[in-house]
Amino acid sequence: QVQLVESGGGLVQSGGSLRLSCAASGRTFSSYVLGWFRQAPGKERELIAHIIWSTGRTYYADSVKGRFTISRDNAKNTVYLQMNSLKPDDTAVYFCAAAPTGASWRTDAYWGQGTQVTVSS
Repeated sequence: QVQLVESGGGLVQSGGSLRLSCAASGRTFSSYVLGWFRQAPGKERELIAHIIWSTGRTYYADSVKGRFTISRDNAKNTVYLQMNSLKPDDTAVYFCAAAPTGASWRTDAYWGQGTQVTVSS
């Protein structure tokens, strides 16, 4: 059974940094995409970054491009999201997800429980 466990959230001041971790287990992820989503109160969940496990190719939403970096550690089966220059608008619950490459995040993904990130002004 696939499990995704996020950690690293917390409270940080505007301009600060945090690193989120997502420990993945239950299968090999060589044919998967691992992604980070976030959901702010009253807003829809949005994809902010993903990484193709096999190639390391990445994608970033415009809202985080240049500030956030997604990476993976194959040996630890862990995906990271380094978040720099944080803004109050980055406040949200952050979720890790895994889906087969080319599959739908909406219907085919596994999800973590989420971790709260709060950025104070």
